[in-house]
Amino acid sequence: MYNYLDFEKPVQDLELKILELKKLAENGEAVDVADEITRLEKRSRDALRDLYKALTPWQKVQVARHSDRPHCVDYIKGLFSDFTPLAGDRNFGEDQAIVGGFARFRGEPVAIIGQEKGSDTTSRLRHNFGSVRPEGYRKAVRLMELADRFKIPLLTLVDTAGAYPGVGAEERGQAEAIARSTSACLALKVPSISVVIGEGGSGGAIAIATANRVYMLEHAIYSVISPEGAASILWRDTTRSKDAATNMKITAQDLLELKIIDAIIPEPIGGAQRAPETVIAATGDLIARTMKEFAGANTDFREQRREKYLAMGRSL
Repeated sequence: MYNYLDFEKPVQDLELKILELKKLAENGEAVDVADEITRLEKRSRDALRDLYKALTPWQKVQVARHSDRPHCVDYIKGLFSDFTPLAGDRNFGEDQAIVGGFARFRGEPVAIIGQEKGSDTTSRLRHNFGSVRPEGYRKAVRLMELADRFKIPLLTLVDTAGAYPGVGAEERGQAEAIARSTSACLALKVPSISVVIGEGGSGGAIAIATANRVYMLEHAIYSVISPEGAASILWRDTTRSKDAATNMKITAQDLLELKIIDAIIPEPIGGAQRAPETVIAATGDLIARTMKEFAGANTDFREQRREKYLAMGRSL
C-alpha cells in the first residue's frame, strides 16, 4: 500500500475507489466498470499533476521525507556495479548511517559516499535514520583520502535530517568530525559530484556535499537547519514550521536561483516515490554527462571548488 501524504488525500480517495472497482471486476461482482475506471484514472492523474505543479515549500519538505522515496542503497544498486563497501573509521568504530566504498559507474571506477536512512524499522535503527555520528564522518574522510590517492572521482548521495546530536557523538567530537569532512571535500584533487536525493540537513549534509557540482532532485530540500528547528529558535513555536520552510528558501528551485546548486533533476508526477527507477536513471544520466565533461576538462578541481564556494560568499 502506497503511503499517502496529508495533502494527497484527494488523490488517495480516487485511487482507493479505482482499486475497489478493479477488485470487484476481478471477482465478477460488478457489471462492466472499465469506462468508470478509465474516467477515474484520468481524474486521479490530473489531480496528482495539479497538486505537484503547485507544491508549497512545506509540502516539498514532506515529499523529501517520504518513506517510499529511493534511498542511497537503491541508487547504488541501480547505478553501480562491483560495489565494494568499506567499514569503520580505524579510530572508534563503524557507523552504518554512512554507506561508502568503491564501484564502477558505466565501466569507470568511482568512490561513493552516501547517507542511508533505512526503509523499514529494522534498517532505520541499523542506519540510525541517516543521522551520522563522528565515526561516520571519519569513515567518509578515509574514503575521500583513498579516492584522492588513487585518482578516482567521488560521488556523494545526501539524505539526512542532520548529524546525530546525542551526548556520545558530542563527546567523540561531532563538530570536529564534520569540519574535517568538509575540509577533506574542499581539499580533493579529484572531481566530486554531490546529489541531494531527499533531505540535505545542516552541517550533516554539507560535510559530504561540498563538491564541484551539486545537484538536487526536484522535490528535495537543502537547509542550514530543519524547519522545525528554525521555528523553535525564531518563534519558540514548532507549529510555525510551514512559515520557516517558506522563509528559509530550502527548495531546489530557490537554491538554483541563488546559485547554491548547479542543476535540478526532474521527478515524475507524484514524486520520486512513485517511480524510483525513473529518478535513479535520470540521476545516472546527469552524473554520466558531468563525468564526461570533467574527463575532457583541463581543470584544477580543487581550485575550481574553492572559487565556487568563495563566489557564493561574495554574492550572498
